[in-house]
Amino acid sequence: MLYSPKVAAFIQPSLSHWPSLLHSRLYIQTQNSTSRERERGESEREMGVDLRQVVAGILTVTMFVMLGNMIKREHFDSAEKKLPGVREDTTYDSSEHVITVTRKNAVGPWKEDDEELKRCWSNPNLEASDDSKGFITFSLTNGPEYHVSQVADAVVAARHLGATLVLPDIRGSEVGDKRSFGDIYDVHKFIRSLNGVVKIARQQPSDLPETLAVVKVPNRVTRDHVIKDVEPIFKKRGSIRLATYFPSVNMRGPTQKSETDSIACLAMFSALELRPEVQEVVDSIVERLRALSRKSDGQFLAVDIRVEMLSKKSCQTGRSCYGAREIAEFLQKVGFDKDTTIYLTQSRWDNSLNALKDIFPKTYTKEGIVPADKKAKFLGSENSEFEKVIDYYICAQSDVFVPAISGLFYANVAGKRIASGKTQILVPTNIKDSSAPPTEFISSYVAKKNHLAYSCFC
Repeated sequence: MLYSPKVAAFIQPSLSHWPSLLHSRLYIQTQNSTSRERERGESEREMGVDLRQVVAGILTVTMFVMLGNMIKREHFDSAEKKLPGVREDTTYDSSEHVITVTRKNAVGPWKEDDEELKRCWSNPNLEASDDSKGFITFSLTNGPEYHVSQVADAVVAARHLGATLVLPDIRGSEVGDKRSFGDIYDVHKFIRSLNGVVKIARQQPSDLPETLAVVKVPNRVTRDHVIKDVEPIFKKRGSIRLATYFPSVNMRGPTQKSETDSIACLAMFSALELRPEVQEVVDSIVERLRALSRKSDGQFLAVDIRVEMLSKKSCQTGRSCYGAREIAEFLQKVGFDKDTTIYLTQSRWDNSLNALKDIFPKTYTKEGIVPADKKAKFLGSENSEFEKVIDYYICAQSDVFVPAISGLFYANVAGKRIASGKTQILVPTNIKDSSAPPTEFISSYVAKKNHLAYSCFC
């Protein structure tokens, strides 16, 4: 058995001096023996008991108890050094490598999650005799915040046109960056969730022309738009390729309900789930962040901040965008302390983020906490779609979400959080005073309950 230098240093001299120590103790005891002990010696010998053996036994037990305590302390001290920030509020299941966090009293402006909402839409059913009148193809682009809207628009259009929806592919921003739907999302769940709503084809039929007429539709397309602007082309061509554009990233709920709303709700909040392998990566990162959040009872904060976006024109001309220093000051003023664990959506560390890490040392990007055996597959320039998905779902699961950049990512993450009861979404601003209550900065989507999610869930 190998011991640390500190324990070994205790063992070696203790063992080497043990005979002389025992001899000295016995000598003293022998010199101080009274005449009564000498008289009793005869009877003890008759009983076969040697007092020196008793003393030696007691001292031996004492030494090994002390040694055992030192080894125990040494073991747990080294374990804590390997996982900084994790101590008495975590338990480990070594067989499953799972970290369980026990929540106590968190320090800071944290709050308990609300109850998860129940869906209040009903699935419209297809008639058994309904035959497909053609096919609609489409692609998922630009990241998961766009995917949910693109799926919803395609499902709404296919439903009203009586078309069969072809399972989409996923395309990145780079030329040739293309992958199958099943690389990221759960195909079986997607098809099952839309069963009876629209028909789904796993692959594009071989007799379908390679080049189809492209029809553009606005995000949150309406039935009237489909009938007026899409149906004539669909009837003429038989099949079309649908492309969603985004004239607005606003996700406020409708003023009047319609059948389209139920279809859109189903598609946005029920159709897309990650494939198990991808979900496991997200879960492992979330568990790691909770383990690092000892002083906040396993609670962590996610900030959507991407350095490359801050320099774009949209952030320079009126759009609400905040840099690392502004976010750090905002978090300080609403009451988060320096031990707060923060996850950033920025893919790789940038020096401009140091202003945030200087105040909140436990600030991480995904490259620092993705499991080592998953980095090759899920991180890297050619895997940008995986990185976007990881960011989206971690921001949806964090205890607090802070969008440093306004846009569709913020809007659709907010919708997913509202549905699951995670309503602590703090929209940053420049606070003039030294402090302010976080309730003043709750997203208007939550404070006014005007997000589309509130019309989908009860």
